[in-house]
Amino acid sequence: MSLKQHIHNKEPIKIAGGVPFGCTRDEMAAVLNSDNYDLISVDHQHAAANEDKLVEYCKMADEFSVGVQLRIKHTRHAYLIGNMLDLGPLAIVVPQVETVETVDEAIDAFYYPQMGKRSWGPSSGYGIHRGMDRLEYAEWWNNTGILILQIESVDAVINVRKFAKPGVDMVTFGENDLNFSIESYPSAPFKNLQECIAHVEIQLADTHVKVGAGRSPSGSL
Repeated sequence: MSLKQHIHNKEPIKIAGGVPFGCTRDEMAAVLNSDNYDLISVDHQHAAANEDKLVEYCKMADEFSVGVQLRIKHTRHAYLIGNMLDLGPLAIVVPQVETVETVDEAIDAFYYPQMGKRSWGPSSGYGIHRGMDRLEYAEWWNNTGILILQIESVDAVINVRKFAKPGVDMVTFGENDLNFSIESYPSAPFKNLQECIAHVEIQLADTHVKVGAGRSPSGSL
């Protein structure tokens, strides 16, 4: 059973953090060998981005049979998801999702036709070494890749049910930005992260979308 299916079954998964670009193989091994991790998380949103290092990082993680989860630079960069995936990640986190339009754009960029509109050319894409042809790989990817939306505002919490579209695998939370939103929201309907998570869990209970109850995209979800 694929990790994507485990997520749809809403089973717990473990995500390793704290292993930055430029790490050595021994440094990555020290983290990944400490537990049975499903993904290793790296961040472009609040850290320096380097595409060559991303390729190297993903290849190194693959040696440990662990996929890379990448948080992209900005919500408005959802159209670049296909390009990022061509460099090797298995999972993508889209930060600060606010609208259904962003969700649609992310799905289109993440999946190959006929599910999405991702352009062909996975030069270093996850699993490309399996030797599948174009149609085989596209079908395999569409059933394997993991798309995660990060919920970081009161409005996103309220509207999260609308985001639970085919192709979205999981939602997670950004505690600090969500707190900014709660603090600035007139008569906020949620007082804290826990109330936001509880509302999202209720809204998505009968969907295929898993709710990651962590305070960030990294950690046990």
